[in-house]
Amino acid sequence: MITITLRGNPCRVEGIFPSVGAKAPAFVLTNGQLADVTLADFAGKRKVLNIVPSLDTPTCATSTRKFNEYAAKLANTVVLVISADLPFAAGRFCATEGLNNVTHLSTFRHPEFMSAWGVKIADGPLAGLTARAVVVLDENDIVRHTQMVPEIADEPDYEAALKALA
Repeated sequence: MITITLRGNPCRVEGIFPSVGAKAPAFVLTNGQLADVTLADFAGKRKVLNIVPSLDTPTCATSTRKFNEYAAKLANTVVLVISADLPFAAGRFCATEGLNNVTHLSTFRHPEFMSAWGVKIADGPLAGLTARAVVVLDENDIVRHTQMVPEIADEPDYEAALKALA
């Protein structure tokens, strides 16, 4: 079990966070059209999973905006923003912000993703949401970069994630 912090207060994170070099665990999540999508739906593409607690927080919104900007310049790459936010709310956020280069996927019907990917906040005020993490996968779903952000209020290391795509 990993421990992270929220404004300095410890929170436990359950599950097994993927390691670099490992095959990514399969997943099923819900897209903006309320359809289930799987990791296999993005086969042959490089994937950046920007996993966030909620788009309705400043840091999550910032990371989504930044990854949207970077995604416009990345060939054969999809940026998947994963949170427990309902697809309706995420759709409004992305439309309002003009974010066309990221795909939001929700855990709301598939909470098993959180434990399978080792990002389930187990206690504290955000219990039941995802921790802030970034996972980069190559075209064959091999993990090339991971970061579990130690302080939920902090942004991820964008440069390290992008370097893994080089």
